[in-house]
Amino acid sequence: MRLGMLAQYRMYFKYDVIIVDELGYIPFSKAGTELLFQLFSNRYERASIIITTNLELVEWTNVFGDEKTTAALLDRLTHRSHILLLNGESYRFRQSMKQSKNEDWWLGARSV
Repeated sequence: MRLGMLAQYRMYFKYDVIIVDELGYIPFSKAGTELLFQLFSNRYERASIIITTNLELVEWTNVFGDEKTTAALLDRLTHRSHILLLNGESYRFRQSMKQSKNEDWWLGARSV
């Protein structure tokens, strides 16, 4: 690991909590998977991690590309964790629909 990357990597250990939003939105390269695994492993039982994802845990192999790495990662992440499964309409989608209705109203008002 290059010195600059190592310094950046170590920066993440000073925080009490790290939030990883939309994990799995884009699959990781092998190097990316290894870095994330190291980060999560080094923070295991030392500091908090919050992860948001739209994926079921069984789908994580598609993101990380390797069953063994994914299993080891999930083992560390799910041990002593709180998993919240939220089903419902997306907040962003709902806001987009509201915005769309407002824009449709505006367009209709202008064309009259």
